[in-house]
Amino acid sequence: MSTTSDTFDQLIACREDPASVLSHLVDHYRTERLPHELFETLKLQTRLKLGLPLFSTDNDPPVGEELDRQMEMGLIDACREVGQMLMQEGRIAEGWMYLRPVGNLPLVAELMRDIQPNEENTDDLIQVLLHEGIDIARGYQLILENNGTCNSITTYEQSIIGRPPAAQRPAASLLLDHVYNELVESVRSDIEQREGTPPESNNIVELIADRGWLFSDNGYHIDTTHLASTIRFARVLDDPAQLRRAWEMTQYGRKLNRQFQYPGDEPFADFYSSHDLYFSVLLGEKVDEGIAYFERKVRNVDMLEKGTGPIETYVELLDRVGRPAEALAAAVEYTPAEVPATRVVPLMLELAKKGAGYEPIQDFCKARGDLLGYAAALINPTQ
Repeated sequence: MSTTSDTFDQLIACREDPASVLSHLVDHYRTERLPHELFETLKLQTRLKLGLPLFSTDNDPPVGEELDRQMEMGLIDACREVGQMLMQEGRIAEGWMYLRPVGNLPLVAELMRDIQPNEENTDDLIQVLLHEGIDIARGYQLILENNGTCNSITTYEQSIIGRPPAAQRPAASLLLDHVYNELVESVRSDIEQREGTPPESNNIVELIADRGWLFSDNGYHIDTTHLASTIRFARVLDDPAQLRRAWEMTQYGRKLNRQFQYPGDEPFADFYSSHDLYFSVLLGEKVDEGIAYFERKVRNVDMLEKGTGPIETYVELLDRVGRPAEALAAAVEYTPAEVPATRVVPLMLELAKKGAGYEPIQDFCKARGDLLGYAAALINPTQ
């Protein structure tokens, strides 16, 4: 094994060749696993290869676009190598600092897959996996395991709910299963305590059937705010088995004392009844009844006062049950004039791609004076 003294000797031996000096230094830092020093040396090596001074100053003249591009590529390569080294050593926050500009998120996820959580690194794992979006499912699982249901729901509200539905689903799925299992365990325990024997079922609807006494004296078996939040987040899910679990939880919620049935935002003001219909429609049950319910909300709720949730929900529901043309027609008809066209045209274009047609969008944009949206609706059919 070479020593620092050996390395000094090697550097002296090739001092007439700057490239060899830096090459020896890079080898040394790679061998000794000194990532920060390695990065600085790789940076010098890149500058030397490009014919630039080893150290930049504020007075350096512009180098031109091509040299700038090559310098940037060299730095990205250095960041990749150093970031990988740091991640392999479990130094998550430092590794992410170097890997972030690389932009290769699958690489980061792969490097982090082998890092096992412990008392020292769990917070860093959660920060990068969840909050930086590297592996939302694994990051959220760590939140559930280490911080409990309440903190997990708060985290969902603060860090996940603003993401696209597909990015929310891993966390919503984990939370649903977690809270559902908590509820099943609590209800089963109550039944066993009162009946003397454990029930056979692990299904919420079966457990509460013909057992109205479970809810007597304002009874409940789980934090009712946790129940409501989990059901609300579950609207992004698309797996039938999970939609069924969410629906089962609404049936439990409907039996709670009214003081625990907190109102939601429109069109879910009547929280459990509206979610019962919402999940039923997605499960292919009570479809006409559910669609009619949410259409009435669109017609009757003052969206200037209550927001555009009713029309957004109605359009989304029609789309999700395979009726994109009706969804587009509803979006065109019911979108308030006060809502900028640019906010809804991207959704309309997605519906058009599913067979709803582009002419309604063109008419909508023309009426709203939206030239950009009109142009997009003209161009899309030709692509």
